[in-house]
Amino acid sequence: MSDRDNNGFLWFLAGLGIGALAGVLYAPQSGSETRDAIRSRAEEGRELVRARARQAREQAAEWTERGKDVLNQQKEQFRSAFEAGKQAYRETTTEPGAAKSV
Repeated sequence: MSDRDNNGFLWFLAGLGIGALAGVLYAPQSGSETRDAIRSRAEEGRELVRARARQAREQAAEWTERGKDVLNQQKEQFRSAFEAGKQAYRETTTEPGAAKSV
């Protein structure tokens, strides 16, 4: 049922777009003015899409860098904890007075 609802919504949007286009084409302007207006709007839309894509790429690069930094910090913390554990183990097992119980 959900696919059917989504399909109906897409048809609604397509009809809305076609209706808007028909309204623009039948506007009380000359054909060249209308084409220039459509071309101008299309260029504005293209620039908007380019700007948004550029922002998305920059944000993705920022998130990637932030993720790498967090990963490196976690690796360094793990490495430090591992080395501290190894050192504590060495100190515990090599103490001269440490008696082993059976």
